[in-house]
Amino acid sequence: MGRKKHTAEEIVAKLRQVDVLISQGRKVAEAIRSIEVTEVTYYRWRSEYGGLKGDQVERLKSLETENQRLRRAISDLTLEKLILKEAASGN
Repeated sequence: MGRKKHTAEEIVAKLRQVDVLISQGRKVAEAIRSIEVTEVTYYRWRSEYGGLKGDQVERLKSLETENQRLRRAISDLTLEKLILKEAASGN
């Protein structure tokens, strides 16, 4: 089976699809197979995206992007601080 990077919206849609199939009486394993992912992937997705709606997924994605940007800024500033500290100690 090939790997595919699913978007957050696709993941939420597939989780809802599994919920519908289970409520119709299908077994969990059958429902998971119908969305073409492994059980491990399904349970990982469920723990991460379980109760989210579409707008919440967009908000989560924007917060993750902002968090990544801020971490990069902190690492750059920390590196600059260390360089300046070493340059000042050489005097």
